[in-house]
Parts: sequence; structure tokens; C-alpha cells
Amino acid sequence: MTTPSPTADTGAELLPIATPARTRAALRTLIRPDRGLALTGLGILVAATAVGLLVQPLLGRIVDIVADGRPAGDLTLPVALLVAVAVVQGLTTTLGLTRIARLGETVLARLRERFVERALNLPADRLERAGAGDLTARVTGDVARVAEAVRSALPEMARSVLAILLTLGALALLDVRFLLAALLAVPVQLLTARWYVRRALTLYADQRVANGAQQQQLLETIGGAVTVRGHRLEEQHTERSAGRSRKAVDLTMRSVNLVLGFYGRLHIAEYIGLAAVLIAGFWLVRDGAVSIGTATAAALYFHSLFGPVNAALVLLDDAQSAAAGLARLVGVTDLAEQPEPTAGKAAPVSVPQQRTASSEAAVTVHEVSHAYGPGRPVLHEVSLTLKAGEHVALVGTSGAGKSTLARIVAGVQQPTTGTVTAPAGTGEASVVLVTQEVHVFTGSLAEDLRLARPDATDADLRTALSTVHALDWAEALPDGLATVVGEGGHRLDPARAQQLALARLVLADPALAVLDEATAEAGSAGARVLERSAEAALAGRTALVVAHRLTQAVAADRVVVLEAGRVVESGPHDELRDADGPYAALWRAWSGSRATTAPHP
Repeated sequence: MTTPSPTADTGAELLPIATPARTRAALRTLIRPDRGLALTGLGILVAATAVGLLVQPLLGRIVDIVADGRPAGDLTLPVALLVAVAVVQGLTTTLGLTRIARLGETVLARLRERFVERALNLPADRLERAGAGDLTARVTGDVARVAEAVRSALPEMARSVLAILLTLGALALLDVRFLLAALLAVPVQLLTARWYVRRALTLYADQRVANGAQQQQLLETIGGAVTVRGHRLEEQHTERSAGRSRKAVDLTMRSVNLVLGFYGRLHIAEYIGLAAVLIAGFWLVRDGAVSIGTATAAALYFHSLFGPVNAALVLLDDAQSAAAGLARLVGVTDLAEQPEPTAGKAAPVSVPQQRTASSEAAVTVHEVSHAYGPGRPVLHEVSLTLKAGEHVALVGTSGAGKSTLARIVAGVQQPTTGTVTAPAGTGEASVVLVTQEVHVFTGSLAEDLRLARPDATDADLRTALSTVHALDWAEALPDGLATVVGEGGHRLDPARAQQLALARLVLADPALAVLDEATAEAGSAGARVLERSAEAALAGRTALVVAHRLTQAVAADRVVVLEAGRVVESGPHDELRDADGPYAALWRAWSGSRATTAPHP
């Protein structure tokens, strides 16, 4: 279960945050495969802590020997035992903490893998509503905080809690009145912990949201720097960034003040408890109930609690911060597991991408509707059939729903209602989507290409590049296919990056290819090159092409016109151009001449 998505002051609908109960359940699921390791590590730490508790009685024994005026030789045995205790405790503590650390790293790796897997499967429209900043903050800041807690807080917390419980038991063994005196500090400590936890969880969650909003604003400002400067909006964007930064700083200072108040209350509890134990020791020694050495051991026991108690309570700071981060990560994984509620109909969605359609109907879209939220319908009961090997161009004005339909057919996004049946391919994927936003991954050009087919040989890579007319420039790179591209490597211009994406499509060899304005970023000259590359990449396979330029519609077997989320026309280019309908109007606007629509004799 997740809480409703908070809305940052950027206007974005941020990704949801899991409830505390759901977060605990997710944590148990992550740990369950390694229960044996957890129990073994815990058992070794219990043994190490128990051995360490022998130090105080041995020191008390030394005090009694000195107080009774016994020979110095009587000190040999307790001193030797102290050395043995130190060695055994050191070895067992190291072994136990190693196992706990291994458990933490294993769980952390499992959490990262699950988060990345689920984040990649999030609906595209949901990510668009949240903005890149929120997801970026979770991938970086929240994962880092959970990792820090796993590596430092978890082992220390385990050892501290064990030390507290066993030390209190040891005080009771000395004399139950020492335990009762020590427990006078507990009410103050509990009230302190309650005071802190009630404030910390909300504060740290607000911090995460504020940091996400700050990152989103920075990404938008930097990404749109040219537009910002062009419209002389530098001052407004600077002020927005400063305002969100001030909010983040204010929340950080509130957390600092909270921690300072937390420490102050802990010190008061320590003074109360130690004073009570010393007073109890004085009365018990005076009455002959215990020896001076026993009273000394009791005082040392309580003093030894300072470290574990403070560590356990102070680690609440890390625990609360990590819990807030974990809740945000679980919120994303849960969102990917369950379909989002949408306005209107809430019927189950079926997008069986692996089910093979008939040989004549390679792709069938049946009464597909989609809405990005209440009152925001984009598609209205769209039905469409693509025959095997057919190239269909989707055209329409901006906002007609072309990209949404393309993503649904590709299986990247699920519709609100309706079904899509797509074929099984001859390669790894049955459907491949190529958009205008192409990412060049960091690594060699060959590694980038092999993302589509890891077992591809160098000859396969060259064949794919040659197919999309990219082999010449690829081999002309400084190190050929071994040239490092992506961030920090050789920069590829938009046209070459898109050819790289088309070469990956050829390597994947899907039965259905979906191109969403895949030539839009290359400019006029680059678009002509890319259209040739796309035509070659699509040869022999079924294709759905969102046409950025109507020359792509001319080359298609059929043109489908979307208008306000509905199919209003469908047919060959020449037929629609001469019909004087919506497509003819688009053609005239694009070509800039009514003469092109004149009837042919």
C-alpha cells in the first residue's frame, strides 16, 4: 500500500511513498532469502557481547583484591582472564559483524536490482507527470541513504541492542536493585525517542520531497537554458531555483535543531541513571549486601551502557532517514507492480505482447482508450489492424494521441481499456520502440550495439551498421567499433545517434518495429539520411511509424489519421490526399501548396 502522491511546488505529481507497514513488509521480503545468514550473524554477536560482559566483574574482582590488601600475585588470574576476554570478544565480534555486513550488502544489492527493474517498467506517462527530478532523487539520494544505513547503522544497531539487553540482565544478576536504579533513566530515554521519532519521519520525508523538487527545477532550468535566455527569463528561473533551495536548506536546519535537542535529552537520562546506580551501590555496600567490587562492577556496567544506548538512539536518526528513503523506493516498486487507477473505466488491461496474432493480422488494437488522469482522455476506443509486413504511418496534429498509441502498441505503456495483440519475433524482442530521444550508453560503440543482441559478432555489428548506412562513419571513428561513446567519450551528433538506435533495431530483429518521430531531432538534412536508414531498418518487418514529416507517410503502405484521440481516416497516401479530408488539409499545410492536392486526370 502506498500513500497518495505528494505534489511538489513544481506542479509535478510526484511518485508515491509506501506506508510504514508496506515498507516493513517489503523489508521482510528482501531479507527472507538470507534468514540463515541473519540468524548466524546474530547468534555470533550474542556470544561476543556475552563474553564482553565478563570485563566488569573481573574489574570488580581486582577492586576487591586491592581493597582486601591481598598479595599482588592474586591479580594474575583476573588480569589474564581480561586479556583472554578481549581476544575472544574481538574475534567473535569481527566474525559476527562480517556476517551482518554481508547480509546488509546482499539485501542492498537485491533492493537496487528490484528498484531498477521496476523503475524501467513504470508507465511513461506516470514518469512524465512526476518529472525527472523525483526519480533522480530516489535513484541517487534515497539509495545512498539506505546504503549508508546498511553499511554502518545496521551492524552498530545490532551490536548496541544486544549489549543493552545483556548488560541489563547482568545488572540484575549482581543485584536486582542495581537494575531498578538503572531503569530510572529509561522513561527519559523513551520520551526522548518518542519525541524524536514523531518529528523525524515527517521531517525527513519533507526533505526528500524538497530535494526532488529542487533537482527537478535545476534539470528544467539547465535543460531549457537556450529557451530561458531567449525569453529573458534568467531572473525568474534563478529566483525559482533559489526559493526551492531555501526550502531545502530550511528543512535541513530544522533537522539539525532536532538532532541537537535529541542529544541534550539523552545526556540528562545518563546523569539520572548513573547517579541512581552510584547511590544504590553506596547503600548496598554500607549495609553489607554487596562488596565494593560488586558495586564497582554495577557502576561500570551502567557506564558501559552509555555507548550502546546513545548509539542505538542516535542511530534512530539514520534509521528514520533510511526508512524515509526506503519508503520512497518501495513506493516506486509497488507502483510498477499495480496498475494505476484512472478516470472512467477501470477494467483490467490486457497487452499480451508475446501472443502471436494471425499471419494476416500481425498487430491488432481493439477499442483502446487511454487517459493520463481524471478528465484527461487521450485516446477514445481506437481500433487498428496491421497486416504482416505492412508499414503504417500515424499522422495528426500535436496532441492527437499518436505517441501515446505508439507506446501502447510497443508495450511500453498500458491502455486504460482495450487490448493489443502483437506477434512473437525471431529475435530477443517481439516489439522494439525507437523514439526521437535516443540515449547513447557509455562504453564502446560495439558494446552499445550489443545491448540489442549480446551474442552478436563483430560481423553482425558491421552488417547492422551497413544496413542503416552507418558503417562508413563508424569505421572512421578513432578506434572504429572500439571507440568509446556516450558521456565522456566520442560525441555522436543526433543523426548518428539515431542511426545507432536503428542499427540496434536491426540486431534485435523484432517482428514489429514502432518508430515515434525517430527522425525529428536530426534537422532537415539529417532527416533525409535518417529516412533512408529507417526505411532500410524496417524492410521485411511490420512497422508503425509516427510520422514527423509527411514524406514518411508518402512512403508508407497506409496512412492512419488521428484527431483528438480518434481514427478519422485510414488509407493510402494518394487516396487520402485526393479525398480533401483531414489528411489533405495536413498535406496542404505541410507542403505549402494547394497544387499538390489537385485531382489527377
